[in-house]
Amino acid sequence: MAMMHPNPQTDAIDRWSTNRNGTALWLHATAVAVDGKGLLILGASGSGKSSLAIDLISLGALLIADDGVWVETAADPALLERPKTATDLIEARNVGLIRAGMTLAAAPLVLAVDLDRAETERLPPIHSIALGDRRIPLLHAAHQHRLAPTLHLMLRHGRAEP
Repeated sequence: MAMMHPNPQTDAIDRWSTNRNGTALWLHATAVAVDGKGLLILGASGSGKSSLAIDLISLGALLIADDGVWVETAADPALLERPKTATDLIEARNVGLIRAGMTLAAAPLVLAVDLDRAETERLPPIHSIALGDRRIPLLHAAHQHRLAPTLHLMLRHGRAEP
């Protein structure tokens, strides 16, 4: 059994931010929602953000935004917000732009996934992103197989606490 860490890593969300507008942060990220619960998908260009979102949309998630999203940090809970100029298009690598169908203007941020870092433990600690004094759960999920169904279930039914 993997060792559980009492003090899991916490990252500041500013690490992924490229711009600030008052209390809102602009992130080069993709966001979807399952049952009204927002998922922030983080990672470098080419890491699979849009592909993961497409997988989740095929399971019933709604697109908030692809390749750029606002996070309103003053809201409680923080909100993932669709840019005013966003469309329902999402990039399918080596296919082109496709329509995602229904979209959502905003959803509370309840979970984030980092596609740049792989988890090394079978039963990992709960990592998090800091938004002021609040913490948002963060999964390290680079190269993880069957990630979309796992995230879909987590957003619908939660995660057991260690």
